[in-house]
Amino acid sequence: MRFLFLLGSSRSGGNTELLARRAAAALPAGVEQRWLHLADHPLAPFRDIRHDEQRYVPPTGNEALLLTETLAATDLVIASPLYWYSVSAATKLYLDHWSGWLRVPGVDFRQRMRGRRMWAVSALNDEDPATADPLVTTLRRSADYLGMRWGGALLGQANRPGDVLRDAAALRAADAFFGPTPPEAGAQDGWVAQPASR
Repeated sequence: MRFLFLLGSSRSGGNTELLARRAAAALPAGVEQRWLHLADHPLAPFRDIRHDEQRYVPPTGNEALLLTETLAATDLVIASPLYWYSVSAATKLYLDHWSGWLRVPGVDFRQRMRGRRMWAVSALNDEDPATADPLVTTLRRSADYLGMRWGGALLGQANRPGDVLRDAAALRAADAFFGPTPPEAGAQDGWVAQPASR
């Protein structure tokens, strides 16, 4: 198994990353982990040329790196803070580039991603986890579109740096998030949305 953690925050070491690292610490020792900050690998604006005479070409640079790492992962963990009720701009741009990868000859992006699993981790400055519904829906539907399995969404409440480490419910959920028996939706801690169906 190979987990790719894509960190979508505009800063390093933020609450979402802290929560993702807490969850990752519970993974078995033999599980490979790869961590990438999207801010460290910026992507060019995505250009939609589907209806032009041009064709999508194999990516280069940061885009090639992200495509290669995405295809190498059995499990894709999107760790994005909740920004304006959805994923961060860097995360959205990464997802936009999926549209091009679907059309690059020879990549077979949809076929190769089918059956892999996507997870979501997010910190939000709201006591109501339903505030993150648009973020969760964006990621879950993106996974569904490629035929990926949905692992679930781990949510924590935080505002200032380090706040999520005081969210005892989110930390409990993190400790079990990638386990064989995920917390159930609507559990008392309230912070795991749509857990995995294994």
